[in-house]
Amino acid sequence: MRGKFFAAVTLVATLLLTGCGGGDTPAKTENKPAASSETTTLKIGATPVPHSEILEEIKPDLEKEGIKLEIVEFNDYVQPNIALNDKELDANFFQHEPYLNDFVKEHKEVKLKNAGGVHIEPMGIYSKKIKDLKELADGATVSIPNDPTNGGRALLLLQKAGLLKLKDGVKEMATVQDIAENPKNLVIQEVEAAQLPRTLEDVDISIINTNFAMNADLNPMKDALFIEDKDSPYVNIIAVREGDENRDDIKKLLTAIKSDKVKKFIETKYNGAIVPAF
Repeated sequence: MRGKFFAAVTLVATLLLTGCGGGDTPAKTENKPAASSETTTLKIGATPVPHSEILEEIKPDLEKEGIKLEIVEFNDYVQPNIALNDKELDANFFQHEPYLNDFVKEHKEVKLKNAGGVHIEPMGIYSKKIKDLKELADGATVSIPNDPTNGGRALLLLQKAGLLKLKDGVKEMATVQDIAENPKNLVIQEVEAAQLPRTLEDVDISIINTNFAMNADLNPMKDALFIEDKDSPYVNIIAVREGDENRDDIKKLLTAIKSDKVKKFIETKYNGAIVPAF
């Protein structure tokens, strides 16, 4: 009886070891499906045109890398950075680095950084009342963005167009107080960037960011009376929280968005109105 008891115990132990993956082959087979089915969701905030459109183009490429790209659209320049800092997003794509630097400076609690540049959106001067800047009357009204970096950028564009002159040494952080010469006595109205296209019914000219111009069915290459050079330093970037630029999914996002496929998409779809920066 004693011999039979020990034989039974030995048999049960052997079966338990086999069932718990004691052998090499069962263990490998069991682990493979879990690894291959793993998917990461990457949530990125963006303004609709062109940022969301560009991101839509890389969704299939990221899916092949095991990343599901979720795009959250915004129509302003403040909430995407707040949402990213509050960890409601993994990244955002809507701004240039001068704007980001100024935002971080003004919001001490925000810790964001540039993960990589994607494209340039030349800022333009638009009007529904004149066809040429030479027609601009004395005392004309001009609407520009009310945020510091884009406001300064607009003033620099007005200077380049020969409509005013800024104080010496003043660059992208220029304000209306930095206007040294205003020969046409232009009346400058500062408006939220997203609302600038709506002001075209009321002002003589408006300086509008390309993304908001295109969103209002304005073609920068056809409708702008004057536009920034293609070597503009205002490159639109992917922004992330400090430290997240080394995350594997963020690196894959940058690789996908800086591909030849995306470069061709930008050049073909926007026909020069938006310029790849890579």
